[in-house]
Amino acid sequence: MINEAIILAGGLGTRLKDVIKDIPKPMAPIDGKPFLHYVFQYLTRFPIERVILAVGYKYEVIEAVFGTNYLGIEIEYAIENEPLGTGGAIANALQLTKSDDVFLLNGDTFFDVDLDALYAHHQLSGSRLTLSLKPMQNFDRYGTVVLKGTQITAFNEKKPVAKGLINGGVYVLNRALFSNPNLPSKFSFEKDIMEQSVLQFDMQAFFSDGYFIDIGIPEDYDRAQKEFPKIMLNSIE
Repeated sequence: MINEAIILAGGLGTRLKDVIKDIPKPMAPIDGKPFLHYVFQYLTRFPIERVILAVGYKYEVIEAVFGTNYLGIEIEYAIENEPLGTGGAIANALQLTKSDDVFLLNGDTFFDVDLDALYAHHQLSGSRLTLSLKPMQNFDRYGTVVLKGTQITAFNEKKPVAKGLINGGVYVLNRALFSNPNLPSKFSFEKDIMEQSVLQFDMQAFFSDGYFIDIGIPEDYDRAQKEFPKIMLNSIE
């Protein structure tokens, strides 16, 4: 089992600027606690011992609350002195990891995935990248993922769909994925790695119908305020 996770926590929260001010998006309060608290709380259900927080914008706010150990999990900070994009942030954080495989999560989304089962699927497939996919109905905010069996073959752009599978933002990745010396310092993990390489290797899908929320827009941040106390009480605590 992997005991390390990278959490992308450098979001500016631009679309939430009228709701939260002057703090990183993962620090948006939910029921009196930062959203990132609930991500850590979720990780305590699994044998995660170390988290590398990929941070940038006002990272001192995060560090002041979470320190170097939170809920029994050791924390290190991969600090961006300038925005590196999701790909650059991951590459920067991988320098602090110790294992070849690592979990990757977003600090502004919550997806209740069984990480043990996710990693078991990743190991069995031998893939360098496994995505957790969430089935959804009647949505237009997310792109959809195209499959052949459990192999990902394409990513569709955002558009209104009756039903589909979305990328829920919980991954297992192998550091070999970032071993190309020609990778720029600033790039998008989604555009420049996943979409560009989707047919170059066996990119795997893991299906989960667990609770999912992305607080990136005010409507869903408001929904999190209403749902999270009950969800977390029932599924984690």
